[in-house]
Amino acid sequence: MALTEKQKKHLRRLAHPLNPVVMLGNAGLTDAVVAELDRALTDHELVKVSARVGERTARDAALDDMAARSASELVQRIGNVGVFYRRRKELPKILLPD
Repeated sequence: MALTEKQKKHLRRLAHPLNPVVMLGNAGLTDAVVAELDRALTDHELVKVSARVGERTARDAALDDMAARSASELVQRIGNVGVFYRRRKELPKILLPD
């Protein structure tokens, strides 16, 4: 699923007031963290993740890996926070612009 810039902008606007739901700590990216992200995306479609894993390159790699393992799209990355989106198959909450 490749999002256009217009769609990403819309999702960033919706994600602004959200608080991080999933926390990624020093243990790194575990199966439990991926399962929690998967559950959160199923429930909410748009989720913020706080990643406190050290250096910028390690954090960016962990966020990219989370997106790949959860079949979601990394919409935005600011500091330690990443915003993930995955459209629901049934009854999507968020309608994206064309």
